[in-house]
Amino acid sequence: MCTIYILYCIFIEYGDFMNADLGVPYEAIMKKAIEKGYAGNQTEVIRQALLSYERMIEEEEKELVAKAVKIEMDEVKAGNIKTKSFGKVKKEFKW
Repeated sequence: MCTIYILYCIFIEYGDFMNADLGVPYEAIMKKAIEKGYAGNQTEVIRQALLSYERMIEEEEKELVAKAVKIEMDEVKAGNIKTKSFGKVKKEFKW
């Protein structure tokens, strides 16, 4: 019975009862995507947009990490950060 209640709550929260008012400009974008055949309905447009947004965020995170690594490496090359060889670290931690 508990499982059925949990599934019911999930359905209520995320199922057919979900409604989002996107506004005129976004509705026009959705309509255009459907008319061009990129998606069959509004739900598909939203799913595709979310997947695209997720990929964009992941790419941005990768770029930020790469920039941070470059900044750190520049600091190491400039001698502003002390470094140790892998051998010294292994010896230090008795590895």
